[in-house]
Amino acid sequence: MKMKKFKSVKIRAFMRRNRIYLVALLVFAMVSCGFAKKSFDDPGQDKTLVDLISYVLSRWHFDPQDINDDFSENVYNDFIDAIDPMKRYFLASDLEEFSAYKNKIDDEIREPGVEFFSLVYERLMKRMNESKKFQEELLKNPFDFTKNETIDRDYEKLTFAKDISTLKERWRKELKFSTLANYDIKLEVEKNKKKDDAAYAIKGDVELEKEARESTSKTYVEFFDLMDDLERKDWFSIYVNAIVEEFDPHTSYLAPQDKDRFDMNMSGTLEGIGARLQKRTEGAKIFEVISGGPAWRSKKIEAGDVILKVAQEGEEPVDIVGMRLDDAVKLIKGPKGTKVTLTMKKVDGSIDIITIKRDLVEIEETYAKSAVVKKGQRTFGIINLPKFYVNFEDYNKRNAASDVKKEIERLKDQGMEGLVLDLRNNGGGSLKTVVDMAGFFIKDGPIVQVKSSVDGREVLKDEDSRIQWDGPLVILVNELSASASEILAAALQDYKRAIVIGSKQTYGKGTVQNIVDLNRFVHGGDRNIGALKLTTQKFYRINGGSTQLEGVKSDVVVVDKYSFIDVGEKDQENPLPWDQIDPASYDLWDGYIDYEKTISKSKERMANNAQLKLIEENAKWIKKRRDDNEYPLNYVEYKKEADADEEYAKRFKAISDYDTSLVFTSLPYEELLMKKDSTLQGKRQAWHEDLAKDVYVEEAINVLGDIQINNIKKKKRAVVKG
Repeated sequence: MKMKKFKSVKIRAFMRRNRIYLVALLVFAMVSCGFAKKSFDDPGQDKTLVDLISYVLSRWHFDPQDINDDFSENVYNDFIDAIDPMKRYFLASDLEEFSAYKNKIDDEIREPGVEFFSLVYERLMKRMNESKKFQEELLKNPFDFTKNETIDRDYEKLTFAKDISTLKERWRKELKFSTLANYDIKLEVEKNKKKDDAAYAIKGDVELEKEARESTSKTYVEFFDLMDDLERKDWFSIYVNAIVEEFDPHTSYLAPQDKDRFDMNMSGTLEGIGARLQKRTEGAKIFEVISGGPAWRSKKIEAGDVILKVAQEGEEPVDIVGMRLDDAVKLIKGPKGTKVTLTMKKVDGSIDIITIKRDLVEIEETYAKSAVVKKGQRTFGIINLPKFYVNFEDYNKRNAASDVKKEIERLKDQGMEGLVLDLRNNGGGSLKTVVDMAGFFIKDGPIVQVKSSVDGREVLKDEDSRIQWDGPLVILVNELSASASEILAAALQDYKRAIVIGSKQTYGKGTVQNIVDLNRFVHGGDRNIGALKLTTQKFYRINGGSTQLEGVKSDVVVVDKYSFIDVGEKDQENPLPWDQIDPASYDLWDGYIDYEKTISKSKERMANNAQLKLIEENAKWIKKRRDDNEYPLNYVEYKKEADADEEYAKRFKAISDYDTSLVFTSLPYEELLMKKDSTLQGKRQAWHEDLAKDVYVEEAINVLGDIQINNIKKKKRAVVKG
């Protein structure tokens, strides 16, 4: 169906007001129209899902792939690797049988079928049960730590076991390696007890080896318990993702529970009791109570408590012992204002019945946080932004842009002379929030260019002439700063508005995804089949270059722990290519008088920084250790290598002992909150301590101190408050 059929006057008006949501609107409209002629009443939900997803992908992905024999082989390899990456379940004979489908998966996608998946799934269940028995059998007998043998854990190079005995031997070495590590830890504990008490009798090797095996056994019992929790639909989700990720690394299928988690991660909120849970054989164990949530406010629940039963208001309690964790969580979560009654086994062993009113819970670590930075008599500010969060259903609710705006104003009230925006490890998020946020630092103009397969090129602009902060600005990035982080850093770098300090390049994700709710296209029934996160656009800098693969190059490059590890977009499978388009029209920021000179001074400082040289040495050492995959299973040799590593690692202790002499304090509003919330106080204190040792933050503050503002130009700009 052609685009022009949808371009009514009403939609054109909507386009002018809401450019960012255009592609999502058109995708939903066109797919709905296309599917009006399709029937998805097949009782086999798996086939329905494959048919629906392949239809959407082939028509609305930014760069649709040919679903042919090559595509089929890639899906085959990726799926096998996803479910048995350590090659500890399948045999070579299994792979020989599976290979009959290597060039047939494309046929099963076109004429929906799931024979390949069904065969692999059923064999996996069989092999997992066999492996569980191996684990139980092998851990009954002591391991000989005097035997000279090694284990090679380079699983990519490892071939599938030729027979059951070879596979069992592989398991033996894995279990022995885990037990050896446990044994070493227990022996060190015993030696420390002896140091503290000369009369203490150290346990013998036989007893310690037995305890170490028991620890290994417990770990694997819990592992297989989690595996037993997975249902066929969970494994099918992995298979579907092996298909969709052939299009690009960021297109993915979200099963219903994954869609819920995605929404929670993007908004930073959930409705429930405010506790994080772990699966345990005796029930659901609380490992964290979220500060400010209903469980925290009740003062009756603490980390370590175990939930045994769950009762909805006015209903009988349901025993959740042995229940899948996802199913238990569904019972515990619920709409704001409703009540849930929990039967708890407390840390002290007592049983308590506690009723809690559910509420909206904010995940504090999702959100922007700020601190006042003192360097001598000068005052600066730092804002840490973990992600560009947003509530997709209501943009007016809490989001990254509105929060950063508030923090800027609060820091200005404290006399801030320069601002550090820390986007390290920020994986991105909402495109609209980054466009709004960039506008806080410039008068107006283009922020990012977006190109879609259905609407061509468009320029997203800041059309608000107000400036929230027109003082010195530094942006911190690293190799894990991605997507929206790269848009913001690139835009402010192109304007010469901010100086970017960090890794040689950022992650390199130059694509935009939209969420398509698949349920709207399936008529009849009340089943939930999830959603598709679909790459529909690429974004480009205002200078016309793409950040795809190349990322944003820092103005001042500094080494960090990720510098020698493959973590970027270019290291992923099936990334879209780099390209460029025409630049947008924009004027450089004229608020600085020594932009290039400031960068030059920073580079000179960094080149002679002893702390950075030590960090670089540490990063290379970490890379070397990661690449070494062969380990001794003889304890004497194992200990010799471990001691050598520990001794060498001592030289890097200075990294964590570094002192910037900067002083960090919370804003007044947070100081008031912390008087009532010791958890928040502890988190902020830990953050400030980390910042005080952070050489990158130190240099960012140095740069802020060096930047000279063009006061003549500054007086001509309108700077707003609030």
